[in-house]
Amino acid sequence: MRRLLPLLLLATFTAQAAETPRPLDAFDVASGWKAEHTDDVSASLRSVDGKNGKAMCVAFDFHGVSGSASMRRTLPVDFPDGFALSFDVRGDMPANTLQLKLIDDSGDNVWWFQRPGFVPATTWQTIEATSRQVEFAWGPTKDRTLRHTRDVEFMIYKEAQPPGSSDKGEVCFDRLRLTPRAPEAVPPPAMTPNAMFEARARATRRGVYPRGFSGEQSYWTIVGVDGGSRDSALISEDGAVEVARGEFSIEPFLIADGKLVTWADVTPTQSLRERYLPMPSVTWKKDDVSLVTSVFATGTAGVSSLVLSYRVGNEGDHDRDITLALAARPFQVNPSTQFLNAPGGTASLRDMTWDGHALTVNGTRRIIPLQATDRFVAQADGKTTLVDRWAAGEDVTAVPIHDGVARITDTSGFAQGALLRTVHVPAHGHVDLGVVIPARRDTDVTLPSDASAWLKQQGDLVATHWHAVLDRVDIRVPAKAQPIVDTLRSGIAHVLISRDGPALQPGTRSYSRTWVRDGAMMMEGLLRTGHEEVAGDFVRWYAPHQFSNGKVPCCVDARGSDPVPENDSHGELVFAIAELWRYTHDRAVLASLYPHARKAAEYMDVLRISERQPARLDGSERALYGLMPASISHEGYSAKPMHSYWDDFWAMKGYDDIVVLADALGEKDDAIRFATSRDTFRHDLHASIDAAVKAKGIDFIPGSAELGDFDATSTTIALSPGGEQDRLPKALLDATFERYWRDFEARRNGKRDWDDYTPYELRTVATFVRLGWRDRVGALLDFFFADRRPTAWNQWAEVVGHEPRKPRLVGDMPHAWIASDYVRSALDLFAYDRASDGAMVLGAGLSASWLEGEGVAIRDLRTPYGRLGYTLKAKGRRVTLTLTQPIAPPGGLVLSLPHGNVKMPANTTVLETTL
Repeated sequence: MRRLLPLLLLATFTAQAAETPRPLDAFDVASGWKAEHTDDVSASLRSVDGKNGKAMCVAFDFHGVSGSASMRRTLPVDFPDGFALSFDVRGDMPANTLQLKLIDDSGDNVWWFQRPGFVPATTWQTIEATSRQVEFAWGPTKDRTLRHTRDVEFMIYKEAQPPGSSDKGEVCFDRLRLTPRAPEAVPPPAMTPNAMFEARARATRRGVYPRGFSGEQSYWTIVGVDGGSRDSALISEDGAVEVARGEFSIEPFLIADGKLVTWADVTPTQSLRERYLPMPSVTWKKDDVSLVTSVFATGTAGVSSLVLSYRVGNEGDHDRDITLALAARPFQVNPSTQFLNAPGGTASLRDMTWDGHALTVNGTRRIIPLQATDRFVAQADGKTTLVDRWAAGEDVTAVPIHDGVARITDTSGFAQGALLRTVHVPAHGHVDLGVVIPARRDTDVTLPSDASAWLKQQGDLVATHWHAVLDRVDIRVPAKAQPIVDTLRSGIAHVLISRDGPALQPGTRSYSRTWVRDGAMMMEGLLRTGHEEVAGDFVRWYAPHQFSNGKVPCCVDARGSDPVPENDSHGELVFAIAELWRYTHDRAVLASLYPHARKAAEYMDVLRISERQPARLDGSERALYGLMPASISHEGYSAKPMHSYWDDFWAMKGYDDIVVLADALGEKDDAIRFATSRDTFRHDLHASIDAAVKAKGIDFIPGSAELGDFDATSTTIALSPGGEQDRLPKALLDATFERYWRDFEARRNGKRDWDDYTPYELRTVATFVRLGWRDRVGALLDFFFADRRPTAWNQWAEVVGHEPRKPRLVGDMPHAWIASDYVRSALDLFAYDRASDGAMVLGAGLSASWLEGEGVAIRDLRTPYGRLGYTLKAKGRRVTLTLTQPIAPPGGLVLSLPHGNVKMPANTTVLETTL
């Protein structure tokens, strides 16, 4: 024991030394700290009394915009393998995100600790961040181990605030210290609810839990009304319905002959009403029993209702009794692999009250059956669920009624309940059941005497509405090409349902905020399909969010204008305003929006001039001269900003359009000065591309000037809507997309391994049409169409995986920006406006086989020159173009055929030529 004593004392001393806090900054001296803030935010520092000595406070005012206020200083820190960072804090501010950032010597790599929804106490409190809680935030480094940093930053990042709440505050900091700890002594994070349910799913029968908890990628689509993103629902490929963003789901189960039927016991099939209306259905079949779950939304944004219809079918020769169980479960349809903006997986389900008329969940959402319910069953969270008990053949007892209601509560937030109805289904017949879930709690439903007739009537009304919205352009094609048109129409519906009032959004979950780039490109598709009112609402809403210096925010959400510099934004706003003008010719609207376009163009001037350092002309940075500054607008450069040609092609389009707008309004001085900027920027841009190609020894247009990287999907923007095709070197442009085509063929033919891709690549369809590569367009469409998931729902996720059931982040389904990429490309097959000469090119993407028999007909396609209509038919080797709605673009009408282009003579409506 005497020999062991010194060793024990040494171990104790070592452990105590490892746990001894090391002061990093006592905040007794103000020097070294500086206040920082984003656009139109104000921030200042002051020294105050701390716990012992002094402390430092940052006061801020967000002035109605999004962004951050912070205090930062250089403070080199070496980190042990395990540690705890701690600091004292007090203050007065509404809930915002508190961030502690640690920046390395390069300034590019950042680690952080975050406390969302942080409200400081008025007295000092200590916050501790362990080595397991400090995470890598961003940066280009591949080694993300935290070892050494140079700068420390305390940041307040704005969160959305309730109406009328304060937009300013002050937070004070004191005693920043580092305590070394043995790595094994740092407690691991607690198991998440998602991990808990995934473990339970692995331990029980497949089908008891949703597919997303069972280690399989799941797919879904959106249900809602135009502009009603906030109340939009999701329906999974298996028939579960997430009633609203982040909320619980209604999941159907059948009990037939005492046996439970789940999604795992059938092969679900999906459909849309009339092939393209946003009224999805899921069909189950198990022996002679079937269930068709159909969902649609009625009403208008903010006062809509979700209608769920369930058709229980019996294909057998004998009548039978079948129980439909509609289970309210604490699971989103948005699965646990989704983590951007709106984390998926579990949902809170704390309280359910059944009063015989409606099931009220969490006191806010009412589920109203259209017919009598046999019983309401429910239970608090447990390892054995209601579905487990049904699978075991248990007849679950109804929740007792007390004072007229049956109620279940669960403080864990994972209660489960179900409404059960047993129906007598005749042989070869069916019974229709339904529920209505209003967006507002005070909306009630008068129960119909005939639920089946009511469901049909409401469905017909909603279908009639969507036809009026989606059929504004009439396109007739052969049956083999019908999916192209159906998917186009569904894409427009997805854009409209995903918008939040006037705010166009790429999604309703992961991407439920508004980017100007997405909105501008959606606008083009909307304008071409007769939705100028939606396009106008968007640009009139977005433009006033511009910062005071003219900078156009990359995106806007409930927090306000986002200050992150993404230098495509400015050109995109100008383009959006110009597109609205081109399609509506509304001079009053243009005059009201022009000041925003002018400020954006002036800001672009500031940016490009900042990059025109003379020293770059003869140095290694020649390719950077005169471009838009580096930014992260391109997702591939989010780790470190780059000089992205995506930004520059959008800026070029913005310069072209601001001159058009100035001329249209008679702003002669503006037209002259912006024309000079346009010409200078165009020269610098093309010189930069030439320099980058030579410096990197490449034969394609790169994605960024620094990297010389290949990114054809980004380069597509140079052609459409950029209009720069005829100014770029043809050999370079052709080589860029020839390389894309070779890569595409290798991927399609299984000669190259790949894991996933983003269907933004649908833009290449429009590019190939403009390049005249008609014979390749069909192969592109066939490949992309095979990745609509599920196929019948006419949609793409943001990320498409090679292995369909491999779990991954897929982003929103559908993704409305990708839908707009497809819509624009699909319309280009029939007609596009050629930037080089103002000609309208017809039929450049149509397969010759489509022209046989009745051929192709299009009517009411919106163009900058009026509504266009034509028919195109072939008989043998002769083809006839007939204009049914003539237009007169400045460059005339050009019919594009496999053998070449034929210009239609002026003042004629019929053209016959050789196919």
